[in-house]
Amino acid sequence: MARFDEVMTTFWGDGDYGVQQLLTDEMVREAERALGVTLPSALLDLLRIQNGGIVAAEHDAFPTSQPTSWSEDHVPFESLMGIGRRDGMTSLLDTPYLVEEWGMPAPLVLLSGDGHCWIALDYRTCGRDGEPSVTWFETDLATELVLAGDFCSFVGGLTAGSTYGDGPASGGSGDAE
Repeated sequence: MARFDEVMTTFWGDGDYGVQQLLTDEMVREAERALGVTLPSALLDLLRIQNGGIVAAEHDAFPTSQPTSWSEDHVPFESLMGIGRRDGMTSLLDTPYLVEEWGMPAPLVLLSGDGHCWIALDYRTCGRDGEPSVTWFETDLATELVLAGDFCSFVGGLTAGSTYGDGPASGGSGDAE
Protein backbone atom coordinates (compact mmCIF):
# COMPACT_ATOMS: atom_id res chain seq x y z
CA MET A 1 0.00 0.00 0.00
CA ALA A 2 3.00 2.31 0.40
CA ARG A 3 3.23 3.06 -3.35
CA PHE A 4 -0.51 3.90 -3.49
CA ASP A 5 -0.15 6.25 -0.52
CA GLU A 6 2.78 8.01 -2.24
CA VAL A 7 0.90 8.39 -5.54
CA MET A 8 -2.28 9.52 -3.77
CA THR A 9 -0.60 12.70 -2.52
CA THR A 10 0.48 13.75 -6.05
CA PHE A 11 -2.23 12.06 -8.14
CA TRP A 12 -4.28 15.04 -9.31
CA GLY A 13 -3.23 17.54 -11.96
CA ASP A 14 -4.19 21.20 -12.23
CA GLY A 15 -7.47 22.62 -13.45
CA ASP A 16 -11.12 21.83 -12.91
CA TYR A 17 -11.89 19.94 -16.13
CA GLY A 18 -13.89 16.85 -15.18
CA VAL A 19 -14.09 17.77 -11.50
CA GLN A 20 -17.45 17.04 -9.88
CA GLN A 21 -18.78 18.56 -6.65
CA LEU A 22 -17.25 17.48 -3.33
CA LEU A 23 -17.90 13.76 -2.81
CA THR A 24 -20.22 12.83 0.06
CA ASP A 25 -21.05 9.47 1.62
CA GLU A 26 -24.59 9.80 0.24
CA MET A 27 -23.22 10.28 -3.30
CA VAL A 28 -21.13 7.12 -2.88
CA ARG A 29 -24.17 5.13 -1.68
CA GLU A 30 -26.27 6.41 -4.60
CA ALA A 31 -23.50 5.62 -7.10
CA GLU A 32 -23.01 2.09 -5.78
CA ARG A 33 -26.76 1.54 -5.91
CA ALA A 34 -27.01 2.90 -9.47
CA LEU A 35 -23.96 0.97 -10.68
CA GLY A 36 -24.86 -2.20 -8.80
CA VAL A 37 -21.33 -2.66 -7.41
CA THR A 38 -19.20 -1.86 -4.39
CA LEU A 39 -16.55 0.66 -5.43
CA PRO A 40 -12.96 0.03 -4.27
CA SER A 41 -11.97 1.97 -1.16
CA ALA A 42 -8.76 3.14 -2.87
CA LEU A 43 -10.82 4.77 -5.65
CA LEU A 44 -13.03 6.47 -3.10
CA ASP A 45 -9.94 7.71 -1.22
CA LEU A 46 -8.76 9.48 -4.39
CA LEU A 47 -12.22 10.86 -5.17
CA ARG A 48 -12.52 12.29 -1.66
CA ILE A 49 -9.37 14.35 -2.33
CA GLN A 50 -10.78 15.55 -5.67
CA ASN A 51 -13.91 14.17 -7.30
CA GLY A 52 -12.57 13.43 -10.76
CA GLY A 53 -10.43 15.43 -13.15
CA ILE A 54 -7.06 15.53 -14.84
CA VAL A 55 -4.35 13.19 -13.56
CA ALA A 56 -0.92 14.71 -12.85
CA ALA A 57 1.62 14.21 -15.65
CA GLU A 58 3.77 11.90 -13.51
CA HIS A 59 0.84 9.43 -13.29
CA ASP A 60 -0.82 9.66 -16.72
CA ALA A 61 0.21 6.33 -18.26
CA PHE A 62 0.22 2.65 -17.39
CA PRO A 63 2.82 0.22 -18.80
CA THR A 64 1.53 -2.83 -20.67
CA SER A 65 3.01 -6.26 -21.20
CA GLN A 66 1.74 -6.39 -24.78
CA PRO A 67 0.98 -3.90 -27.55
CA THR A 68 -2.38 -2.17 -27.91
CA SER A 69 -3.69 0.06 -30.70
CA TRP A 70 -2.52 2.98 -28.57
CA SER A 71 1.12 1.97 -28.12
CA GLU A 72 3.59 -0.89 -28.02
CA ASP A 73 4.20 -0.60 -24.28
CA HIS A 74 1.63 1.55 -22.42
CA VAL A 75 -1.87 3.02 -22.32
CA PRO A 76 -2.91 6.59 -21.42
CA PHE A 77 -4.64 7.51 -18.17
CA GLU A 78 -4.98 11.27 -18.47
CA SER A 79 -8.15 11.69 -16.43
CA LEU A 80 -10.31 9.88 -13.89
CA MET A 81 -14.06 10.36 -13.92
CA GLY A 82 -15.66 11.40 -10.65
CA ILE A 83 -19.11 10.73 -9.22
CA GLY A 84 -21.71 13.36 -9.99
CA ARG A 85 -23.97 15.01 -12.53
CA ARG A 86 -22.17 18.25 -13.35
CA ASP A 87 -23.47 19.56 -16.70
CA GLY A 88 -21.39 18.63 -19.71
CA MET A 89 -19.13 16.22 -17.84
CA THR A 90 -19.04 12.47 -18.05
CA SER A 91 -18.92 10.65 -14.72
CA LEU A 92 -18.82 7.13 -13.34
CA LEU A 93 -22.63 7.38 -13.25
CA ASP A 94 -22.69 7.36 -17.07
CA THR A 95 -21.21 3.85 -17.12
CA PRO A 96 -24.46 1.90 -17.77
CA TYR A 97 -25.29 4.01 -20.82
CA LEU A 98 -21.70 4.00 -22.16
CA VAL A 99 -21.25 0.24 -21.67
CA GLU A 100 -24.41 -0.39 -23.68
CA GLU A 101 -23.60 2.27 -26.30
CA TRP A 102 -20.10 0.85 -26.94
CA GLY A 103 -21.08 -2.84 -26.65
CA MET A 104 -18.87 -3.67 -23.69
CA PRO A 105 -19.36 -6.51 -21.20
CA ALA A 106 -20.88 -6.00 -17.77
CA PRO A 107 -20.48 -5.43 -14.93
CA LEU A 108 -17.90 -2.70 -15.47
CA VAL A 109 -17.34 0.78 -14.05
CA LEU A 110 -15.64 3.04 -16.58
CA LEU A 111 -12.83 5.12 -15.11
CA SER A 112 -11.37 6.87 -18.15
CA GLY A 113 -11.72 6.77 -21.91
CA ASP A 114 -13.20 8.19 -25.06
CA GLY A 115 -15.46 5.49 -26.49
CA HIS A 116 -12.91 3.71 -28.63
CA CYS A 117 -10.68 2.88 -25.66
CA TRP A 118 -11.57 2.66 -21.97
CA ILE A 119 -9.95 1.82 -18.67
CA ALA A 120 -12.50 0.20 -16.37
CA LEU A 121 -13.03 -1.60 -13.11
CA ASP A 122 -13.92 -5.15 -14.23
CA TYR A 123 -16.28 -7.00 -11.91
CA ARG A 124 -16.88 -10.04 -14.14
CA THR A 125 -14.59 -12.36 -12.15
CA CYS A 126 -14.86 -10.98 -8.61
CA GLY A 127 -18.60 -10.32 -8.54
CA ARG A 128 -20.36 -7.06 -7.77
CA ASP A 129 -19.07 -6.86 -4.19
CA GLY A 130 -15.52 -8.10 -4.83
CA GLU A 131 -12.27 -6.31 -5.61
CA PRO A 132 -12.33 -5.67 -9.39
CA SER A 133 -9.37 -5.86 -11.71
CA VAL A 134 -8.53 -2.86 -13.89
CA THR A 135 -8.84 -3.61 -17.60
CA TRP A 136 -8.12 -1.78 -20.88
CA PHE A 137 -10.91 -2.17 -23.47
CA GLU A 138 -10.61 -1.35 -27.17
CA THR A 139 -14.19 -1.28 -28.43
CA ASP A 140 -13.38 -0.97 -32.15
CA LEU A 141 -11.20 -4.08 -32.02
CA ALA A 142 -13.24 -5.93 -29.36
CA THR A 143 -10.06 -6.57 -27.37
CA GLU A 144 -9.21 -6.22 -23.72
CA LEU A 145 -6.11 -6.40 -21.56
CA VAL A 146 -6.00 -6.74 -17.78
CA LEU A 147 -3.72 -4.01 -16.48
CA ALA A 148 -3.77 -4.72 -12.74
CA GLY A 149 -5.42 -7.12 -10.31
CA ASP A 150 -6.98 -4.28 -8.31
CA PHE A 151 -7.31 -0.49 -8.33
CA CYS A 152 -4.66 0.09 -5.67
CA SER A 153 -2.08 -1.85 -7.71
CA PHE A 154 -3.15 0.02 -10.84
CA VAL A 155 -2.55 3.42 -9.22
CA GLY A 156 0.76 2.19 -7.82
CA GLY A 157 1.86 1.20 -11.33
CA LEU A 158 1.08 4.52 -13.02
CA THR A 159 4.02 6.32 -14.65
CA ALA A 160 4.62 9.49 -16.65
CA GLY A 161 3.48 9.30 -20.26
CA SER A 162 6.39 11.57 -21.13
CA THR A 163 8.78 8.67 -20.48
CA TYR A 164 7.19 7.04 -23.55
CA GLY A 165 7.33 10.17 -25.67
CA ASP A 166 3.72 11.17 -24.92
CA GLY A 167 2.92 14.76 -24.16
CA PRO A 168 1.92 18.06 -25.68
CA ALA A 169 4.93 18.21 -27.99
CA SER A 170 4.53 14.68 -29.33
CA GLY A 171 0.74 14.49 -29.36
CA GLY A 172 0.87 10.99 -27.91
CA SER A 173 2.10 7.88 -29.58
CA GLY A 174 -1.13 6.17 -30.51
CA ASP A 175 -3.83 6.52 -33.08
CA ALA A 176 -6.81 6.06 -30.74
CA GLU A 177 -9.16 9.02 -30.83
